[in-house]
Amino acid sequence: MPKPSSEQWRDVADKFFTKTQFPNCVGAVDGKHIRCVNPKNSGSIYFNYKKFFSIVLMAVVDAEYCFISIDVGAYGREADSTVFKECPFGKLLYSEQLGLPAPVCLPNTSDNPQPYVVIGDEAFGLHKNLLRPFPGRGIDRRKRIFNYRLSRARRYVECSFGILANKWRVLHTAINVEPDFADIIVKACCILHNFVRRRDGVNFEDTLSNSLDNLEVHQNDTGGRSQGKDVRDYFANYFLEAGSVPFQYRFV
Repeated sequence: MPKPSSEQWRDVADKFFTKTQFPNCVGAVDGKHIRCVNPKNSGSIYFNYKKFFSIVLMAVVDAEYCFISIDVGAYGREADSTVFKECPFGKLLYSEQLGLPAPVCLPNTSDNPQPYVVIGDEAFGLHKNLLRPFPGRGIDRRKRIFNYRLSRARRYVECSFGILANKWRVLHTAINVEPDFADIIVKACCILHNFVRRRDGVNFEDTLSNSLDNLEVHQNDTGGRSQGKDVRDYFANYFLEAGSVPFQYRFV
């Protein structure tokens, strides 16, 4: 899949904000296990923490449930953070070579431009261009609101996986071919998924289930945590003030 241009990144961010009220968001990222048959002489490299053999699908999606970037074929034993850090999209993001637009002020503010960001769960390394939830249970209201707002926007990647698996039923069972061929099958499903979404739109019922399994969480420091914390804190304060929405207080 081609890397979006700056204008295309801005368009993705505009649609995310319209649908989720999360500003400057250019995608939601997550990884899933795709079941496969263990190849001969491969040992346990495909055997994941849920006790089955798999390859990994790592994906970034937009607010229309389409895949912006996919990486297929990492070993099932790998964790989210490791796979993402080593995949082409992750390398570009952490090295700040994604071609994202320059930072801009968030809506209803004018004082402090903020970078465009991808959002993920706690498995991913915090970075100024990748935000994840605040950790811990006993967190204050500001952090709970940020986590809710991020989770609400991140649902688009979970729903995209659900749509993918419900449309292409081969993903519901172990793919009984060699891993290289399984990679091709999964990539083809993702490309066809984008084609069908753009042609037919989304049936809400397609988003309600997800038969694909999550990856194991291993938090990983990728460098740039200090800047990432500053950006996350700014967004958290923004959601309490200029970016507040009435419904957020019902869920924290």
